[in-house]
Amino acid sequence: MTEFKHITVLLDEAIENLAVQPTGTYVDATLGGGGHSKLLASELTTGKLWSFDQDQTAIDYNQEHLKNEIETNKVSLIQNNFRNLTTALNEVGVQSIDGIVYDLGVSSPQFDDGQRGFSYNYDAPLDMRMNQKQTLNARTVVNEWSFNDLMRILSRYGEEKFAKRIARAIERARMEQPIETTFELVDIIKSAIPMGARRTGGHPAKKSFQAIRIAVNDELGAVEESLQQALDMLNVNGRIAVITFHSLEDRLVKTMFKEKTQLPDLPSGLPVIPDEMQPDFKLVNRKPIYANEHELEENRRAHSAKLRIIERIR
Repeated sequence: MTEFKHITVLLDEAIENLAVQPTGTYVDATLGGGGHSKLLASELTTGKLWSFDQDQTAIDYNQEHLKNEIETNKVSLIQNNFRNLTTALNEVGVQSIDGIVYDLGVSSPQFDDGQRGFSYNYDAPLDMRMNQKQTLNARTVVNEWSFNDLMRILSRYGEEKFAKRIARAIERARMEQPIETTFELVDIIKSAIPMGARRTGGHPAKKSFQAIRIAVNDELGAVEESLQQALDMLNVNGRIAVITFHSLEDRLVKTMFKEKTQLPDLPSGLPVIPDEMQPDFKLVNRKPIYANEHELEENRRAHSAKLRIIERIR
């Protein structure tokens, strides 16, 4: 079995808050190392779990890791982007679900495999594709996207205050020769950030790498599309649990959940809110759930994790 080191963040909290029905139909939208899938499957009797991942490495690993669950028909793996949730589930005869868990962002093995190009800590070809069958990669974004597009993604997806300077530096560098590797890009980013600013806030390339990765994989667009489909497919009393790792993801999830759980604008003075105007969903937790002290000590990637849960009530 392929080496696949991954510590699942907020494992118990996510599955506990799904309130799993043993006979229900569930989805793990982000299979990864299989942590959530394994625990969720252990709570099923005659229920079924469909686990999605677009990354071939994750699918191959879990064919063995979840071998018993697959052989007993508790779990089936689907190699697909979770933005195709409805279509992929309809193809296997599933029209509605009782719960779904999302563990967003990049999995540890994707970061730790230096040749995938996700990390600024390894020198590798610029890639960053979660689905290695797609054509768009980081090299294309860095070398072919316009100055304005680069500035936009660095600012919007990386929340990088030096976005304009970095985009200009990339533009100048690629006029000399194509930018091929992660370390070449790191050096260009460093050169664009004032020395004083490089001393604080972690690695100077962190925000830019995040921005390019999100653009390559259209991560926020995929999350929004998938979440809307999940909300539409959810049965009454079904729940969605979402773990996010940066402010952009969390803001998107928080906004979508708020829109689904708040009352519409109503005329003032109504003595009773009509039944048809009541929201179909409720927030299970008003505030996000964070990793406990033990998990924070064990896994540094848990520090930025937030868990939000929504339930269909009608």
